[in-house]
Amino acid sequence: MAIGRGLLVAAPRSGAGKTVVTIGLQRAFSRTGLAVAGAKCGPDYIDPAFHAAATGRPSVNLDGFVMEPPLVRALASAAAENADLVIAEGAMGLFDGARAGTRSGACADLAAALGWPVLLVIDADAAAQSIAAVAHGCACFPGAPPIAGVIVNRLASARHAALVAQGFARIAVPLLGMIAKDDRLALPSRHLGLVQAGETAALETVLDGIADAVEAQCDLAAIRDAARHGRPAPFPPPRLRPPGQRIAIARDEAFAFLYPHLMQAWRRAGAELRFFSPLADEPPPAGCDACWLPGGYPELHAGRLAASRRFLAGLRAFADRHAVHGECGGYMVLGRTIADGEGRVHPMAGLLPVDTSFARRRLSLGYRRAVLRADRSFAAAGETLWGHEFHYATITAAGGAPLADLDDGAGTPLGPAGHCAGPVSGSFFHLIA
Repeated sequence: MAIGRGLLVAAPRSGAGKTVVTIGLQRAFSRTGLAVAGAKCGPDYIDPAFHAAATGRPSVNLDGFVMEPPLVRALASAAAENADLVIAEGAMGLFDGARAGTRSGACADLAAALGWPVLLVIDADAAAQSIAAVAHGCACFPGAPPIAGVIVNRLASARHAALVAQGFARIAVPLLGMIAKDDRLALPSRHLGLVQAGETAALETVLDGIADAVEAQCDLAAIRDAARHGRPAPFPPPRLRPPGQRIAIARDEAFAFLYPHLMQAWRRAGAELRFFSPLADEPPPAGCDACWLPGGYPELHAGRLAASRRFLAGLRAFADRHAVHGECGGYMVLGRTIADGEGRVHPMAGLLPVDTSFARRRLSLGYRRAVLRADRSFAAAGETLWGHEFHYATITAAGGAPLADLDDGAGTPLGPAGHCAGPVSGSFFHLIA
């Protein structure tokens, strides 16, 4: 089994341009004929879809906080299998992330565990020679992984670039690229992050434009040479069972957030996955024995979903005989109503006793530990599940039996969450491990 080299693109803080640099490098190297794979540190659905578009290969999430180390190593190894190069993307700042005992969500710790050096992206806004001091500090911070080099992003002028280079002449960390400020390199965003790759207009043209800028202003040969080989690692025995033998999975612009490693694990356990589109008014496919409604953006498509009578009737009929579970947006659709951003109320499936609203917004964000109150198709009562929440929707009315008891990443109890009604269940909780 061939295991490719890997490196992790990180930054001292959020907003430095990691995603743009990552997909620019991925596309630029892919255009040279290399087999390039992507990976994302931490819980994120949107960035991996851009990685997949840039490379032509699936991207994977690697989460050192909620995943056991053998699973992280196996997923990284699988991403590198038969690839020449893995370009992974960090989250937040290099050393930022939840920590509890031996668990760490920091991408610095993930890079160190996998043996991947870090390519640091630093925003040049309002600084020049001091950028090198930031890079030096990151490289010398206790426990830091090897820093392969730095790409300085959003330079204002040639004079600005010359001052930045003066700073790097004083330290041992290589300067591997300087990218000029260019509004054409920005990606559109909305309330949960970037607009999804599949909804980005002229995506191929956008990716090639970003790759052109990265290729012209970065030392691709040095960046490739800085990457390091990982070690092959087998997958550990599965800890989560598939929810069924044949699983109907909603997938379209309203239902896009389901981690690829879960689907891969279900397939490895022998399950068959069949996809359908509620926005196309498709019901769960016949012959399936479980249905999974992932998260996404039902609040942006609530009117269209409410008018999808074939989908809603088919979902209700399916739930009479088989298990159905909804995560976040899927949970909202399983409820009675969704109020959209303008406060218009749209009827949903009515399979769970809950009403939700995107008009009454409140951010819920963070890792979650869930202990199930009752047996479900995918886990047993009392079993501990790890995942996260990231949503702005709120519950305006609810009743019935909770699905689970939640703690946050620090172990603080958050109380009961989600709902169960016969074979139907759901919550705002996104399952990771």
